[in-house]
Amino acid sequence: MMTVKEVSRLTGVSIRTLQYYDRLGLLPARRTESGYRLYDDAALERLQQILLFRELEFPLRDIRTILDNPNFDRSKALHQQIELLTLKKQHLEDLIRLAQTLQTTGGHTMEFKEFDTSRIDEYTRRAKESWGGTPAYHEFEKKNAARTARESGDLNKQLMALVAGFGALQNQPADAPAPQAQAAKLQAFITEHYYTCTKEIFAQLGQMYGAGGEFTANINAAGGPGAAEFAAKAIAVYCGE
Repeated sequence: MMTVKEVSRLTGVSIRTLQYYDRLGLLPARRTESGYRLYDDAALERLQQILLFRELEFPLRDIRTILDNPNFDRSKALHQQIELLTLKKQHLEDLIRLAQTLQTTGGHTMEFKEFDTSRIDEYTRRAKESWGGTPAYHEFEKKNAARTARESGDLNKQLMALVAGFGALQNQPADAPAPQAQAAKLQAFITEHYYTCTKEIFAQLGQMYGAGGEFTANINAAGGPGAAEFAAKAIAVYCGE
């Protein structure tokens, strides 16, 4: 665990900014009995995501909604961030070359294409839409806005516990009553607390659970080896796939 002063020293983010992120629910900190803020490794990973999105000029409100989304996939986000940062790097290099040319020619080069940011703007728009733009997302955004950061964190832990619960059922066939009851319980929880989880959406979630990467690894870390893959199988049966 690190104090707010230690996190500020490590990251270069001011103490005031860290306190502001906490108040917004963007980067919730744990508190000591004396009220001092403490940050664990998970909070530091979340801060990295916040800072990357800020470099890409995402509004703080959008960042919180993205990071609180139960479908948030850090690997997918990093891929998008790399693409966007690469586009911004190319844009800056083009501007540097233009400035150097203007310096050499005495400012007589009438070039303006280097100022065009349409590719960056379009990719940013598509990146944001990939985390939202659907009725389910807007429903989630509305429900999430009414919750405190602690409430969101508690719900996410409960959601993970439900998914990880498939790990203890792996000795049964995926279509057995217990795994199917667990799938129904999970779908109902998502609908109650996040968004209307239709069977189509639920099937897509199941596929993501077992697709590998960080999402799968987190589920297996909580529910034991194979928990995520078995959850995917049980959900697929439940959804009639």
